[in-house]
Amino acid sequence: MLDLTPTPTPVVIATMRDLKKKDKLIEAAGDTYGKTLMLLPLDVCSDESVKQCINNVKDRHIDILINNAGVGLLGPVESISIEEMKKVFETNFFGVVRMIKEVMPDMKKRRSGHIVVMSSVMGLQGVVFNDVYTASKFAMEGFCESMAVQLMKFNIRLSMIEPGPVHTEFETKMMEDVAKMEYPGVDADTVRYFKDVYLPSSIDIFDAMGQMPDDIAKCIKKVIESSSPRFRNLTNNLYTPIVALKYADETGGLSVNTFYNLLFNFGPLMHITMSILKCLTCSCLRRRTISPN
Repeated sequence: MLDLTPTPTPVVIATMRDLKKKDKLIEAAGDTYGKTLMLLPLDVCSDESVKQCINNVKDRHIDILINNAGVGLLGPVESISIEEMKKVFETNFFGVVRMIKEVMPDMKKRRSGHIVVMSSVMGLQGVVFNDVYTASKFAMEGFCESMAVQLMKFNIRLSMIEPGPVHTEFETKMMEDVAKMEYPGVDADTVRYFKDVYLPSSIDIFDAMGQMPDDIAKCIKKVIESSSPRFRNLTNNLYTPIVALKYADETGGLSVNTFYNLLFNFGPLMHITMSILKCLTCSCLRRRTISPN
């Protein structure tokens, strides 16, 4: 969250659920902590926590809200309980809704503001074995697309940030964990497709097309500094053709059949293609693919 009221420099308000984990942030912030960087506790899954957090901001004045909280969920859907699914939606969807509802009335009164939502390319295109996570991002995309029209009337901008794979400790650990897990109640063929077909392909894609967190931060910076920010912002142009498949055929057959063939029929070819792409996408090229440009 940013407060841009007339001061020498903007004030950034960082939030986290557990302030005991603040050491790395404070170290990175250096001298700015306590001056232009504030830190507040926030649990986006709690109505009370959201309200208390915003109330602790001077005059509840938020010029730019960046919704970055999110959780992942990966694996055969038969092995995932309804409660686990609800937890994903509680953070990825309802957490965003809570934050927007809390800051929106004040932004409307001022007739200014910018809401940035961390979405995903999976909010535009479904990905096998990411069913629940994808559904939560689709829900958020639909909600924000609807809200953007109303908010524009109040001079409030809403921007979606849509990364593909991003190299983080969280993603690495999740991939390692799901590879070791057993999936009781799931048929042997599905488990084999998940572990022996999907996971290796996913690792290839991460290696070839993955971005770093700093790349996403640079994209967000460009969006909030823009005088006319776009609604949708893919952070990696390498994903543009993949998303375009969906809109090229209104029946949905083109994208579904393409992803099916890539995964199950052309797996070895896909591996070779990703290896070539990894060689081509050196760090300097990846920096140039950061959108918007």
